[in-house]
Amino acid sequence: MTATETRTLPVPGATLTYDVHGDLHGSETGPLLVIGSPMDASGFGTLADHFTDRPVVTYDPRGVGRSVRDDGTTSGTPEEHAGDLRRVIEALGAGPVDLFGSSGGAVNALALIARHGELVRTLIAHEPPSAQFLSDRDQVLAVAADITGTYQRAGHGPAMAKFITLISRTGPIPQDHADEPAPDPAQFGLPAGDDGSRDDPVLGPHLLTCCGYEHDRTALAAAPTRIVLGVGAASAGQLCARATAALAAALGAEVVTFPGGHAGFLGGEFGMHGEPDGFAAVLRKVLDAN
Repeated sequence: MTATETRTLPVPGATLTYDVHGDLHGSETGPLLVIGSPMDASGFGTLADHFTDRPVVTYDPRGVGRSVRDDGTTSGTPEEHAGDLRRVIEALGAGPVDLFGSSGGAVNALALIARHGELVRTLIAHEPPSAQFLSDRDQVLAVAADITGTYQRAGHGPAMAKFITLISRTGPIPQDHADEPAPDPAQFGLPAGDDGSRDDPVLGPHLLTCCGYEHDRTALAAAPTRIVLGVGAASAGQLCARATAALAAALGAEVVTFPGGHAGFLGGEFGMHGEPDGFAAVLRKVLDAN
């Protein structure tokens, strides 16, 4: 079993916690940094176990899991997370890393590359939910704003029902989406009542800042990093897959299809099972092609 060392790093407004699996200086290929947002390190255990031949670094984004904020806020912007990633990579002291970013982690990783591409050799950005280049961008952002508003007004169940409906919907969001009836939380096994909590990182400000983030195409094109966009085979037509394809076209980036859906790398984390063996095999192939 690969040894794991947990480290902390004080940064402006927070203390980050990250895990180093293996010997940082014991591999010629260098570290593989695996990140999500708002998913924390606990979601990447199965994927990390497929790369015991090289050091793997996982971390909790600020405001999530073990990375506690001390500035009174609950979520970060992609620029803020990009700054945190830069500090973590520099603290590793093991040279440029390879980086796999999932969902919001992919958005944050692209924000990092636009500013500090020298820190990353290859970025695999898997299903970033960036609405920037979608024809239905305005509708996506309007729905995201409605979800966060519903969360503040009615709580977790009604907002999460809308969130699940958004990410699982196939095809563009129509102009008259506001006239559609709100989904029943019960159909997703969610409570309709409000328990008063407002600390879910998925349903807070993160959603709108992540989906609405505008990537700097000029900076990304000039970066020395090899950028690969990943899409799940089971995600066809869904928001994250559509956003990935549109972003790849705008950046002129390579697109690779991974087994499973948006969380195809999961191996039982959070009670969810993707296709982790096949997912890791494709990820290894992409990294080996560097």
